[in-house]
Amino acid sequence: MTERLLVVEDDAQQRQLLCELLRAEDYQVQSADSVETAILALKQQQLDLVLCDWKLGQGSGLQVLQYLRQHYPQLGFVVATAYGSVSHAVEAIQAGADDYLTKPFKRQELLLAISKGLSAWRLRQQNQQLTEQLSEQQQLVELIGHAPCMQQLFQRINRISASHATVLISGESGTGKELAARALHQLSGRKGPFIAINCGAIPEQLAEAELFGAEKGAYTGAHQSKAGKFEAANGGTLFLDEVAELPAALQAKLLRLLQEGKVTRLGSHQEISLDVRLIAASHQDLALAVQEGRFREDLFYRLNVVPLHMPALRERREDIPRLIQHFLQKSQQRYQLPAAELSKTALRQLMDYPWPGNVRELANRIERFVLLADERELLADLNTAATVSSGFVLPAEGLNWQQHERDCLLQALSRSNGNRAQAAKLLQLPYKAFLYRLEKYQLS
Repeated sequence: MTERLLVVEDDAQQRQLLCELLRAEDYQVQSADSVETAILALKQQQLDLVLCDWKLGQGSGLQVLQYLRQHYPQLGFVVATAYGSVSHAVEAIQAGADDYLTKPFKRQELLLAISKGLSAWRLRQQNQQLTEQLSEQQQLVELIGHAPCMQQLFQRINRISASHATVLISGESGTGKELAARALHQLSGRKGPFIAINCGAIPEQLAEAELFGAEKGAYTGAHQSKAGKFEAANGGTLFLDEVAELPAALQAKLLRLLQEGKVTRLGSHQEISLDVRLIAASHQDLALAVQEGRFREDLFYRLNVVPLHMPALRERREDIPRLIQHFLQKSQQRYQLPAAELSKTALRQLMDYPWPGNVRELANRIERFVLLADERELLADLNTAATVSSGFVLPAEGLNWQQHERDCLLQALSRSNGNRAQAAKLLQLPYKAFLYRLEKYQLS
């Protein structure tokens, strides 16, 4: 890959000379003539190193360096000064510069300093990747459980982790689907990164560029070419959470990628071959979504090569004490607070609670308990919540489900004064699923 450099120099002739010299060495070179234009270039372009003059009109290279280290800490930085002052060099190095040059300098001195700065940039990238891998290992600690259903899950993860097979993870929200995906990646031995993206959180108009990349000018605001998440995950694993939220057009493009192993950026006709393992997840029933016409059947079968199901916490109550202890220790270490003890009565109530929010809800409640040390608040709404969660009783004679669903839609629309987004929230439905049901019952 060709390294991308930014030359910041307020003397036009000197700036042009430096750019031509560096381009001759096959670097991609951009230029700026002030602190302001340098910061603008950093915001608009992906760069690897900045070569910056010490004196820039009313500003200085130190200002550029300070901004860079605050917002783009990995980038390489080489400062050049015409004054030959040791104090300037010391100040630049202390502020985070990788090397400095004293004007006038020779071509070989310049290239050596650039090489040194790029080496520092690569080292910082490697360190970040190692830090992220360590973070992943620490997060996997939360995927714990001795219940038989969890032991079966662990065996299944171990068995399929080394393969390149696509995996579809199902389960309620808060059950740890991303943790399972991270475990698959870690055990796979793949050298590339693990990248997670929530399909429901991407604006629909930006989803294609975010996933598949875009060329400069492909859409309004595309000031530079951009690699998508699939390219970024090359050699590693891409985790698509809430995959059911993908628009129909992107479902077709995802299917093609899975079939051919190639991606085409938005605004481009060039195919890019990739080696990416895909893991998808959804709290929705994708088989039902296929029947309802909300999800492509062919894509469902491509994703569902190996299914994994994350058990709800109420299905493995024997793991609750172990999870409570884990989250207590984690929160105590995080906030440096003394150990908080739970009474046997409190533990029994926590064991009996149905946990609609699953492990995520348990973690949040325990974190609050460590912070406030108030057992009464921890237990205050458990009984109410449990009653509400199990309050519906199916009539002995059964019910007309379609009529019941239609009535719920009408009531939600009425209560929200016709606001569809609010009505969808009242029913805890994804907006697109809500619109589909309106159309199904001819209420749109």
